[in-house]
Amino acid sequence: MIRINEIKMPLGCTEEEVKQATAKALKIKESDIKAFSLARRSIDSRKKDNIILVYSAEIETDLDEERVVAPFPQNKAFVTKKYEYILPEAKRPFPLRPVIAGFGPAGMFAALTLAKAGLRPIVLERGSAVEERTKEVDIFWTTRKLNTQSNVQFGEGGAGTFSDGKLTTGIKDGRCREVFLRFAEFGAPEEILYSATPHIGTDKLKTVVKNLREEVIRLGGEIKFNTQLVDI
Repeated sequence: MIRINEIKMPLGCTEEEVKQATAKALKIKESDIKAFSLARRSIDSRKKDNIILVYSAEIETDLDEERVVAPFPQNKAFVTKKYEYILPEAKRPFPLRPVIAGFGPAGMFAALTLAKAGLRPIVLERGSAVEERTKEVDIFWTTRKLNTQSNVQFGEGGAGTFSDGKLTTGIKDGRCREVFLRFAEFGAPEEILYSATPHIGTDKLKTVVKNLREEVIRLGGEIKFNTQLVDI
């Protein structure tokens, strides 16, 4: 797989136009590109009268990849491998179902991972499901009546459910992309997979949380809302 950086495009360009520009930059035919994906998109607004989009793209081709990238500096175009996270398999049968405390971001992905492994996790969440939680938060904002167990902090999705869903991290772990892929699978905009400043949006985030929960249940997991873990 080849990755090429610094593809400068005008505002409003389409993905197909970026693909064409990628082929032109690499000096290959567009038909030589067997697979194409956007890896990153940022905005260069240093010139206010000429704001441009700057893309990185990844392609697969039957051509000799090393020969294709040979004329370019290494930070401009280079051969790389496609990273794919492989879900670990359960090494032995478990006599008891695993229990997860909380259904915030960590709890959600722990539940999804364990459910995919066939371990049918049980989640204990002190707050409500996102639909009911939204009503409870609306009541607080309009009447200042606080539900101490289900509110902006506690409930399905965790504290971030009522944020604008900015996806930022200071780490470069390849598994981060797996999280983004799952978010996109459950309803987040696909542009989070390549945007330099990815963000889901509050309106879509609630749907993502609900869809992820339904997948955990479909795979045999169980989520007990309004159930607080008080002792182990």
